[in-house]
Amino acid sequence: MTVTFSEEKLNKVREIVARYPQGQQKSALIPVLHLAQEANSGWLSAEAMDYVASLLDLKPIEVYEVATFYSMFNLKPVGKYLFEVCQTGPCMLNGSDDIIAYIKEKLNIGIGETTTDGMFTLKTVECLGACGYAPMMQLGKFYKEHLTREKVDAIIDECRRNAVQNN
Repeated sequence: MTVTFSEEKLNKVREIVARYPQGQQKSALIPVLHLAQEANSGWLSAEAMDYVASLLDLKPIEVYEVATFYSMFNLKPVGKYLFEVCQTGPCMLNGSDDIIAYIKEKLNIGIGETTTDGMFTLKTVECLGACGYAPMMQLGKFYKEHLTREKVDAIIDECRRNAVQNN
């Protein structure tokens, strides 16, 4: 499988790189990785990261270092709905461990796994910056807050009915 951007995406890369001083194209790495992940069904293969490295004239390891550090990048295929559950202190104190265990049981998957139908992936992440709404998770661009088992059931049902905005 060859990873390449459309002319439209290449123009977007040029626009992003142009925001930074000459020779500082590495500053464009995170937004370009987002473009690559979006173009690659929500994840970054080694080939996609190598392509980004070539576009930005970087060594592949420079791209891998960033992609493996941030939880916003997925290094293997993910389901249509990615449940990113916060597991840091405030969420944990408010029951995120129970919510994670419940999602694992309900969907019959472990952390980092995807359901056999390709619909759901469960991922734990560090602080999402919404401690006052714990326990919480991110689903696409949206936060799901004050999670309970009942709320998790409702979210899963909404996803199965394709009634959830995911981006």
